[in-house]
Amino acid sequence: MCRNIKPLFNFDPPATDEEIHDAALQFVRKLSGTNKPSKRNEAAFEQAVNATAKCAQELLHSLETSQPPRDRAEVAAKARARSAMRFA
Repeated sequence: MCRNIKPLFNFDPPATDEEIHDAALQFVRKLSGTNKPSKRNEAAFEQAVNATAKCAQELLHSLETSQPPRDRAEVAAKARARSAMRFA
């Protein structure tokens, strides 16, 4: 899985539309193998990003859990600590 795509479910506050769009963009970039599509493929690329973002948003809104929401700051701090250990 692409390291830039972060879990977005069960956070307080919930994932924003921008975060969902960014994750969809990363996913489409990974699938297509390109960061920026050619002019010829730009419309298809953007349509894929929008469709993926819409599906992701529907998924996040339909998921249920009995776990309490995770704190964004706490999860980010743990990720920074793991990263520091990995690159130390």
